[in-house]
Amino acid sequence: MRRLMLCKIAIWVFVLLWAGATFIFATGTFGWFGQPQDPLSGVFLLPLGFPWILAIEIVPETAKPLFAVFAPSLTLAILVVFCRKMNGKIRRSR
Repeated sequence: MRRLMLCKIAIWVFVLLWAGATFIFATGTFGWFGQPQDPLSGVFLLPLGFPWILAIEIVPETAKPLFAVFAPSLTLAILVVFCRKMNGKIRRSR
């Protein structure tokens, strides 16, 4: 039961970090709220989307920002699948 709670917390923390990094990226890219446009605003998305972000070289130039935003979704999907597998193992062991 403790592992299941830890998995849920990890998923929600990841989602919140992803949402925050995406907001910072959008704010810096489009200059929202009077912020100057900054090419390094997406730096917080890189660790969340690692190692998928390394494939950005094969993505067309116009799609790179979109790929950077959605690369963490692969990591999140793996985390969710892992937690579901852990949940199944916990139920079977009882």
